Amino acid sequence: MIEIGGLEKSTLIDYPARVACTVFLIGCNFRCPFCYSSELVLPEKIKSQPRISEKEFFDFLKKRKGLLEGVVICGGEPTLNKDLPDFVKKIKKLGYRVKIDTNGSNPEMLKELIKKKLLDYVAMDIKASLRSQEYERVVGVKTDLEKIKKSIGIIKNSGIDYEFKTTVVPTIHTKEDIIKIAKAIAPAKKYFLQNFRAEKTINPKFEKIKPYSKDFLLEIKEKIAGYFDICEVRG
Repeated sequence: MIEIGGLEKSTLIDYPARVACTVFLIGCNFRCPFCYSSELVLPEKIKSQPRISEKEFFDFLKKRKGLLEGVVICGGEPTLNKDLPDFVKKIKKLGYRVKIDTNGSNPEMLKELIKKKLLDYVAMDIKASLRSQEYERVVGVKTDLEKIKKSIGIIKNSGIDYEFKTTVVPTIHTKEDIIKIAKAIAPAKKYFLQNFRAEKTINPKFEKIKPYSKDFLLEIKEKIAGYFDICEVRG
């Protein structure tokens, strides 16, 4: 059964060029210290996070037919849910386009969803340069980097619309780190640099960190834009 921990009923920014809603699934296998969804990630906070039943969610989607075009599924990490294909199938049956946000740690699930034509858009977070020690330092847990690389390949060869993105965090990422990431995933359709938000982070110390200036991110963008069809700064 899918555990839903939140629903944003309308968004113009989470699904490019579509009016969508965003559904937040509970549970994550990473512990990124700068993550601001601790209530979907940390077991002690998950316990007290209110749930939305599947029935409530699908009743909402039925009522919004014709008003919303898409559904964004994020988390936590949605691909950890073994019931995800059935959940997406029900959404597609109602005529919605589906975008998934993933950390890329479960390439088999991604492959299954793409093979069954259940996804219209994939957004994958690239947390660090593709070196094991570096990735593990950023995500806070032991990581199979081959799975991350496999997901990147699956997405790039999927034939569906996609983007890669990195939340750029002072004390974690330098300009050089982002350039390394860009080179590792290039060539690709879209790569977005997202500014870090210092709010309700998993590690409270990060709430005191001042985000990079937009100018700094634009400076990085200039250096890496040539690797991608589209490269932009968000936030």
